[in-house]
Amino acid sequence: METVTSLDGTLIAYDRLGEGDPLVLVAGASCDRQADAALAGALAERFEVLNYDRRGRGDSTDTQPFAVDREIEDLAAVLEAANKAAIVVGLSSGAALAARAAAKLPARALVLWEPPYPTDEPGIAAAKAYTEALQSRLDEGDQDGAFALFLERVGLPPQAIAGMRQSPFWPQGVKLAPTLAYDDAAMGGAVPSDLFGTISTPTMVLAGGASPEMLQQGARAVADAIPGSVFDVLEGQTHDANPDVLAAAVVGFVYGEGSKAS
Repeated sequence: METVTSLDGTLIAYDRLGEGDPLVLVAGASCDRQADAALAGALAERFEVLNYDRRGRGDSTDTQPFAVDREIEDLAAVLEAANKAAIVVGLSSGAALAARAAAKLPARALVLWEPPYPTDEPGIAAAKAYTEALQSRLDEGDQDGAFALFLERVGLPPQAIAGMRQSPFWPQGVKLAPTLAYDDAAMGGAVPSDLFGTISTPTMVLAGGASPEMLQQGARAVADAIPGSVFDVLEGQTHDANPDVLAAAVVGFVYGEGSKAS
């Protein structure tokens, strides 16, 4: 484990593995760097991977008050630790954070896996209702309820959530519950087309062919908002993509013939 200090004094922990061009992995909601260890390992076959704990997770600290700009500063600190222009791979809501950062920070290339943006009015309304309910539970100190609300939001049925409450994973999820608001803030509702329209970094947006249509539509909407971006579907993959398949897509974009990132 290595650490770097963000602009506001937050200590950001990360693992560095593999050799090659630097690549920074940005986790999604309710995940620390251990959750992405398999993907980091697959990517490390071709890249020097910096897999970091976003603030408030794992071995990283946190500093209040929170703002999305603080997480962008965290990513900037990790990019600086990479020593040269890095590829940034964002996962789920971490893809939203990575894209927001790419509008402000230099990166060699940007790969976004299924940023879960709503694309219709009912979806946008549901996202707003989730934001309000999540903040209410966190304000009440109900981290258990906040985590359960998040699982409902991502589509788990009540019986599955009840089963998860009995698993060793549950306390870790509850511990990370305050950071769910950080991911929600990074998403910010609908696709921020004006902001994403300023991204000049070579970008690929990916979706899984076996993922819900909402996720595929959200990824396509993000690709439409980023000038010159590439959109592709990884057939047979769900939101929890096979690490080797996702890593191969990243390698193909960065090093493939005619790649804008090469």
